[in-house]
Amino acid sequence: MIKTISILLGLIFLSTSSLQAQDLLARQAPVDKKMKKVDSVALNRLIYQEMLDNPAADLYDDFESSSTHYQAAHLPDTANIDLRGFCMPTSSRVITSNFGARWGRQHKGLDIKVYIGDTIRAAFSGKVRVVKYEGRGYGKYVVIRHYNGLETYYAHMSKQLVSEGDDVRAGDPIGLGGNTGRSTGSHLHFETRLCGIAINPALMFDFRNQDVVSDFWTYRRNKYAAESAQANRLRGANASTHGSRFDIDDDDDDEMAIAAPEASFAPEVHFHKVKKGETLHSIAKKRGMTIDALCKLNHIGKNIRLMPGQILKYN
Repeated sequence: MIKTISILLGLIFLSTSSLQAQDLLARQAPVDKKMKKVDSVALNRLIYQEMLDNPAADLYDDFESSSTHYQAAHLPDTANIDLRGFCMPTSSRVITSNFGARWGRQHKGLDIKVYIGDTIRAAFSGKVRVVKYEGRGYGKYVVIRHYNGLETYYAHMSKQLVSEGDDVRAGDPIGLGGNTGRSTGSHLHFETRLCGIAINPALMFDFRNQDVVSDFWTYRRNKYAAESAQANRLRGANASTHGSRFDIDDDDDDEMAIAAPEASFAPEVHFHKVKKGETLHSIAKKRGMTIDALCKLNHIGKNIRLMPGQILKYN
């Protein structure tokens, strides 16, 4: 009898302990759930902060402004670029010079006709990496790194409206159109780079229609060259019909980020780059024109002081 009672008491104790344990687990479950939620929020905050500090951190090791062109990243064989949430950097639809070979060198962006004071806007949301001035190149320029992995360059501006480290949203004003640096006319030199490598903006941006080509664009290393050439034909057509097919007599093939002539120039007009020691008289004679005709075509006076590198029209 005593043995039976002991067994019953033991079973009751075990049952009670089991119920208490279940109650403890039941009470602990919401706490664990809350802690997981707290951990998740904290983790998301850390990820978000890292994204703000270094956009596209999966492609770039760091975020620094000492170098204009980022060199440390490795360009993958393929990369899917999200083009949603874009803003055209300018409302201008006129491309005056395409991406690619130009005057024996590679032109690593698009030249888009803008006027001094025109608003230039961020193409995508991101963080401003570089705000500098380069007298013999980009002039006043801005580089922005975006969350989609691209870096965009905006050059020859008359004024920069942002500072290094600023967070910007697509469409935010970042500068004003200009003619600074090595440039012969007001325009925007616009570049898109991936891991420091220049990519033809015409593959993503359609300036004539003020739109991107699709929601996503995929970079493929083995198909890039052919796709770039095709994009120039499809979306750079106005550059060949509005005056960017021109001749410049130039013995100096140094890298130049200068604008092609304005889109309103007639295709039969040619261009002469002034060399040291040349005068209106020597240029007019060389080009088979009178000084009066040369001055009238360029809207200049006979007493103008010519500067080496200056571009003059002739026909």
